[in-house]
Amino acid sequence: MSCSDYHIFKKMGLTRAQALDKYLGIVKECLSHGLRPRCHFEDITRADFYGFVIPFASELKKLSDESGIPIKIRACDTMGYGIPYPGVALPRSVSGIIYGLQHYAGFTSDMLEWHGHNDFYKGVVNASTAWMYGCGAVNCSLLGIGERTGNVPVEAMVMEYASLKGHFNGMDPTVITEIADYIVNETGYELPPMTPFVGSHFNLTRAGIHADGLLKDEEIYNIFDTDKILNRPASVSVTNTSGLAGIACWINRHYKLKGDASIDKKHPVIAKIKDWVDAEYAAGRITLISDDELEGLIEKYKDELAADGFKF
Repeated sequence: MSCSDYHIFKKMGLTRAQALDKYLGIVKECLSHGLRPRCHFEDITRADFYGFVIPFASELKKLSDESGIPIKIRACDTMGYGIPYPGVALPRSVSGIIYGLQHYAGFTSDMLEWHGHNDFYKGVVNASTAWMYGCGAVNCSLLGIGERTGNVPVEAMVMEYASLKGHFNGMDPTVITEIADYIVNETGYELPPMTPFVGSHFNLTRAGIHADGLLKDEEIYNIFDTDKILNRPASVSVTNTSGLAGIACWINRHYKLKGDASIDKKHPVIAKIKDWVDAEYAAGRITLISDDELEGLIEKYKDELAADGFKF
């Protein structure tokens, strides 16, 4: 049910009155069959809010009250124009849209949904704002996959919910990692490595000073206990900037060495591996040192490591 003049005049070739009559006719037909309509107010962030949206929503509320059948409104930010900041004018104000639908059209929170797009990088914050101002639900997609720049990622809103409420309310966030792995493996989707929570570089560090911090206390450079919450232990990659700490951190995390069983960056083998890494980059290398290469080096020095009690 497109709301903006762009859609009403240019896409459908109707007047506002004709569009309103058409939409209400469809809703009445649904209600006559006992169906519970969910009305998708498309392009609401470019619509005349008080000139069309509220009058339309008010008519829907009357039909709902008369029929006794609940009607939902899905406020759709089709082009991602919504803005979360206080004081923004309608129709771009996310808070203003939700407030208006509640207080001027009489829709309760459980009858309101927010459907956002990410064209201006505001998908998640707009969805959160809609929640905070009384919208009962937000529409999401797995990994944020959707039209143009995507929709609101469901995994982002799981974390947002926990941040706002202080708990997951029974949700198992480790499934987020399983879902991402499934989509990538089964569909061939190329997941950008820097994608929050699910990308391969999400909790990976390259700088040696960061790796040194991880060795001392993971909370220094890991945003939360990613192993516990997402089943994704913090990881490091080895490059020319990793240093002794980065190499030691990689070994401990790759081979799951913890506490007294972990290897210290001062161990002689760490220095030997670092010398090899430095030589690679001095010769012009620009790529990361692969896990296979590092495993080969561990195999090379396994006797020396075994002498100090390390078993791989």
